Amino acid sequence: MPPPILTSLLDTDAYKLHMQQAVFHHYPDVIVAAEFRCRSEEQLGQYIDEIKHQIHLMQSLRLTDGEFNYLQSLPYFKMDYLSWLKNWHYNSNIVTVINQDGQLHIRIEGKWLDVILWEIPLLAVISEIVHRDRTPNIGIDEAISHLKNKLARFNESSKSYDMSLFNLMDFGTRRRYSFAVQKAVVNYLKNNFPNFNCTSNYLLAYQFGLKPVGTQAHEWFQAHQRLVENLANCQSKALQVWLDEYPNDLDIALTDCITMDAFLNDFEPTFASKYQGLRHDSGDPIEWGEKALAHYQSLGIDPKTKLLVFSDSLNFDKAIKIYCHFYNRVKLSFGMGGHLACDIPTISTSNTKSLNIVIKLVECNGQSVAKLSDSPGKTISQDLVFIEELKRTFNVTKN
Repeated sequence: MPPPILTSLLDTDAYKLHMQQAVFHHYPDVIVAAEFRCRSEEQLGQYIDEIKHQIHLMQSLRLTDGEFNYLQSLPYFKMDYLSWLKNWHYNSNIVTVINQDGQLHIRIEGKWLDVILWEIPLLAVISEIVHRDRTPNIGIDEAISHLKNKLARFNESSKSYDMSLFNLMDFGTRRRYSFAVQKAVVNYLKNNFPNFNCTSNYLLAYQFGLKPVGTQAHEWFQAHQRLVENLANCQSKALQVWLDEYPNDLDIALTDCITMDAFLNDFEPTFASKYQGLRHDSGDPIEWGEKALAHYQSLGIDPKTKLLVFSDSLNFDKAIKIYCHFYNRVKLSFGMGGHLACDIPTISTSNTKSLNIVIKLVECNGQSVAKLSDSPGKTISQDLVFIEELKRTFNVTKN
């Protein structure tokens, strides 16, 4: 069988460890379930044997002394959590993998503390297995060559603008072509792209001396739908508990678990003042950004003091458009995933593209949770009754 794809516990996105610490301190006994979705309904069941093999290999990963010391040097990790994490490991017993008529089904169920770290590395494993099978003759050289071409076009397209405030971040872990490609791309950008100094991948941040970036994911807000007595308070509770855990760091809020409009209704002056900024992950980015700026202005907060992070299926052309629209009105950062880590020319006319795969929370404490996205097709939950309850509670008319 093939060797391990994952070789480090840190080969994951930063927000997973940040959320896990918050769960460790606030919700250590909460039980959740997460499920795999292939939004394009591709037939991935044929890869089940190797996926199971890689899941088994993941159980041997442990935090090394060097990695432990690195995490300890960061200001937002606490010693009790890191001491616990030093002994933590993946437990494959909580993961069920099934091939059902060619469709890949995965369910992860157990303590939130354990479930939370599976999503990103498992998606990365699936992506690498599939791409290695479909396009075995391409890799680092082709990825870097294509990246150079994209950067040349970016420089040409943006030469009429002041790009000194264009901040680029790597968000490619979960849908990368391979770890080797992501690592090579990040290394190239570090050495050749101005204002690139951040990655969501903790292992690459550790190896290259970059800033690890990431706060909370949708699951943080989804779980709180079942961690409050009154559903209407779930977003406010999620925002407050996060500030309790991280009063001075990691203060970017994700806005689209129950649509941007519903989020802003709960993003009252205290939250708007304390959080450094907001992250966009669905819906029209210009419309979203204008709503964010208008909200800050309505509260008497200067938008120029805040940061907007854009991270929804970005490429350089989209990022330039957004940057030019909001230039000098607010601080801006752009997190790119598949466009950096999984966009490689092939012999055919099209390039490799990221698999449209996700692993999302579906239950908390035995009850359904949901995500009502600002983009069609991104709503997560099969419990139509709960979705309707969520819509009524937050006055959501679309989706």
